Amino acid sequence: MTFRNDIEITPELVASHGLKPDEYQKILDLIGRTPTYTELGIFSAMWNEHCSYKSSKKWLKTLPTKGPRVLQGPGENAGVVDIGDGQAVVFKMESHNHPSFIEPYQGAATGVGGILRDVFTMGARPIAAMNALRFGEPDHEKTKHLVSGVVAGVGGYGNSFGVPTVGGEVQFDARYNGNILVNAFAAGLADADKIFLSEAKGVGLPVVYLGAKTGRDGVGGATMASAEFGDDIEEKRPTVQVGDPFTEKRLLEACLELMKTGAVIAIQDMGAAGLTCSAVEMGAKGDLGIELDLDKVPVREERMTPYEMMLSESQERMLMVLHPEKEAEARAVFEKWELDFATVGKTTDDLRFRVFWQGDEVANLPIKDLGDEAPEYDRPWVAPTPPAELDPSTVPDADIADALLSLLGSANHSSRRWVYEQYDTLIQGNSLQTPGGDGGVVRVEGHPTKALSFASDVNPRYCEADPYEGGKQAVAECWRNLIATGAEPLAATDNLNFGNPERPEIMGQIVHAIKGIGDACTALDFPIVSGNVSLYNETNGRGILPTPTIAGVGLIDDHAKMARSKFSREGDAIILIGAPDSWGSHLGQSAYLRDVLGRREGTAPKVDLDHEKRAGLYVLSLIRAQKVHSAHDLSDGGLALALAESAIAGIGAEIETRDDQCLATWFGEDQGRYIVTATQEDAEEIIAQSPVSAIVIGTTGGDTLKLGDARPISLKEMRDAYEGWFPGFMGATIS
Repeated sequence: MTFRNDIEITPELVASHGLKPDEYQKILDLIGRTPTYTELGIFSAMWNEHCSYKSSKKWLKTLPTKGPRVLQGPGENAGVVDIGDGQAVVFKMESHNHPSFIEPYQGAATGVGGILRDVFTMGARPIAAMNALRFGEPDHEKTKHLVSGVVAGVGGYGNSFGVPTVGGEVQFDARYNGNILVNAFAAGLADADKIFLSEAKGVGLPVVYLGAKTGRDGVGGATMASAEFGDDIEEKRPTVQVGDPFTEKRLLEACLELMKTGAVIAIQDMGAAGLTCSAVEMGAKGDLGIELDLDKVPVREERMTPYEMMLSESQERMLMVLHPEKEAEARAVFEKWELDFATVGKTTDDLRFRVFWQGDEVANLPIKDLGDEAPEYDRPWVAPTPPAELDPSTVPDADIADALLSLLGSANHSSRRWVYEQYDTLIQGNSLQTPGGDGGVVRVEGHPTKALSFASDVNPRYCEADPYEGGKQAVAECWRNLIATGAEPLAATDNLNFGNPERPEIMGQIVHAIKGIGDACTALDFPIVSGNVSLYNETNGRGILPTPTIAGVGLIDDHAKMARSKFSREGDAIILIGAPDSWGSHLGQSAYLRDVLGRREGTAPKVDLDHEKRAGLYVLSLIRAQKVHSAHDLSDGGLALALAESAIAGIGAEIETRDDQCLATWFGEDQGRYIVTATQEDAEEIIAQSPVSAIVIGTTGGDTLKLGDARPISLKEMRDAYEGWFPGFMGATIS
């Protein structure tokens, strides 16, 4: 067999493709010869960390992925969960970390575009988006530029495409100075019996390329995303894709229209590794071979090589296997939407991945081995050693009111209004709760009462101190946030962001975080149905904080009964549910310790999963029975910050004075706690029937917040602190 367009394969070239010497030897053993340059690129794309999960696959298999409502778990473009009445919610979260640091606008924009394609590839119309963003310290020279570019990119793509952004997170920490995180989430609605998968079926059927033309943008992007950054970071800019949301909107409409014709056998988004990954996955899942003719691939640049076409990550592209008798009908749909439609190959029965260009064969590889034989490592790991418990005597007393105002006006706990007001949160007309509360809520179109709730959470400080407890807490906090809106938590997706897994201490973080996530998801009946792993988030050997982001979806049967976090009725009793006798006790790794005192000490708070479940299901029952007028979970900043957030959004409150009140009473971050408000009469019954601790701690009303014997703080003073930081940081004016 002779191959054209060959380049000498040297050890340096192999290394530049992210392949280790033993991995390259495995390639030689599999194919029995030296690969062509195009084949080397194909192996590099399929065997990198981003596509093969070679360091994490062993541990990801331990996660709970099944449940009575789960229609499709991990392994497809997105997870699918039954919400009744013949409908399903389709959702996933993915990272675009490395590209967003190199080119923030396009990196973030194409992250949004990619996750939207994952959803509508399954046959679902996107109805909601979220994003979890983490940047370096505010005074770092690049942070403001990155914040501006990422937020503009998220908004620019999502707003133009026409999907509401209903929630998310924005956090700052010096550990993200050299490697920010951009995690994008999308959810869509589909008919439960009309879900489209990527498994090709049938021999001799047309493989069709759909959407935008192929260019050189993003070539090698998946391999770049599977390596640490070094001083050559600026040279990586060409590996970032360029997005076009208006093309994607047309692609959405064309795909959904085409799916109604019955023409589609299999469909796969061209995401990471582009044409290579989509073609290989479709064929391998169906136990079929794939033959491609690159001369038929629509391109927008001249003299593109096979290597470039196979590894391009140009956006807004799909690959489908179609019923041949419906090919003309399918072509008409795409021509109507002014999108490319090209038959570029066919399915075969030989389990080979064959690629032709200008009449010559430039790749001929065993298709199953490209995926199934990808390296799977049981990397060495060391168990993390939790830090010593915080000695409370080392924490100086402070003025509670001043400390609360300091938190409200800090980078990590101030309002994110500056961010989310750049996103369209209301488009489609179904948004019931927009960013700023515990979760985003979107009405289920076509149903008179149903709504879906969305939340995203993780506390990287906890995850570094104790990855197991931090993993549990990320799941539990997401679960609590859904509960606090009145939703039954259905399922979750994860985005596991870590440093270099080849370092045993980092691999230990990954192993223990996944164990914690798995235990929490099992205990809370909250399966993981999709997700993404992003490793090598390091620059010059300095890793990020371990950040296993959890995004969840919950179902509200009657959105007229959903809960909000704001205090809205004068004279209501404020009830603290699930707290210890002291109301709060755990200051280790707390927001108060870090953001007021500048200290990172102590252990992460323990998560009692049985307690979480009992407390959460009880709060959910109160919301559904309309016994409470507001609900809010407690997390960062403890009781004081939760009370302040509810008051800022509504009216004031006065909290009882305790004889033993201390900093931990107000700022402790014990888990499994909620504040709810109810009439004084209902409060007695709520407390009497609670399966966990419950106590009235105060009363709503007025225009100040008074915490025990601390001085009252006016709502205006709190709002000024809360709303002022972000606009001040970005040099904007407050409207």
